[in-house]
Amino acid sequence: MSHKLAFVFPGQGSQKVGMLSELIKNNEQVGTLFTKASHILDYDLLEIVLTDPEEKLNQTLYTQPALLVASIALWTVWLAKGGKVPNLLAGHSLGEYTALVASEVIDFETAVALVAQRALFMQEAVEEGTGAMAAILSLSDQKVIEICQQVAEGQVVAPANFNTLGQIVIAGHVEGIDRAIALAKTSGGKAIKLPISVPSHCLLMYSAAEKMEALLMKINFNNPKIPIINNVDVALVTLGKEIKQALVRQLYNPVRWREIIEKMGAMNTTIIAECGPGKVLTGMTKRIANTIKPVALSDEKELLSLSTEELN
Repeated sequence: MSHKLAFVFPGQGSQKVGMLSELIKNNEQVGTLFTKASHILDYDLLEIVLTDPEEKLNQTLYTQPALLVASIALWTVWLAKGGKVPNLLAGHSLGEYTALVASEVIDFETAVALVAQRALFMQEAVEEGTGAMAAILSLSDQKVIEICQQVAEGQVVAPANFNTLGQIVIAGHVEGIDRAIALAKTSGGKAIKLPISVPSHCLLMYSAAEKMEALLMKINFNNPKIPIINNVDVALVTLGKEIKQALVRQLYNPVRWREIIEKMGAMNTTIIAECGPGKVLTGMTKRIANTIKPVALSDEKELLSLSTEELN
């Protein structure tokens, strides 16, 4: 049986200290990627990933480059071991930049520099302590949208990630998020405030998007060699200019992840492989599409155990 394979790349939240330690030890090309990234970033990214002595890995300035490099490292080893080139790609938030590298829209070095600037712009967009994010569980999309509207009181409170049915992340001003959490609980849902200070994918990121647009317009984007379903429109975009515009809008609009996975299913995808640290997206795929087999390629053991026969 011939399987249609998609690869998905994770965003912030999948990082952990010591990730890919075996992969780094056993594959010279992985160390080379981290060395290249460290030169661009002007700090030792490998030290942060492996030991994180100054507890920087969970700060968005370091998280975003670390996850991009880690996911591309797994992608590089997958291809080097003879892994099948997927039919489709997508990335969750930051992971969309990883997908652009895999599809050769931009090169690795350009992506590292871009995500470092993206992280900086996002951090600069809001004063520390003024923004927040929360996961709302067990309520419908429409109910969460209504809650956000009801509690806004002139502040930004909005859906940021439509992850699965009954799992939506909201973002905005901290006071508004606190009001939304309270109303979600009294409305029969569950709510968990997330340990994230930068409220991604809402209008508080508009200034970051403007800076990102100016930066992206200076960079040449190739047409994708592997089709990518984007976050903001759930669309297969092939022109460089349109890809850039979507990346800009992605910063202040929600990630429509459930629809992306559903679209992959509608395009006859049978296996979705999460290529990156952790298994966050694999868990989401299980909850979204029972006709698709989710697999995680989060370390060397899992990468090598996914047999070629299974994918052909």
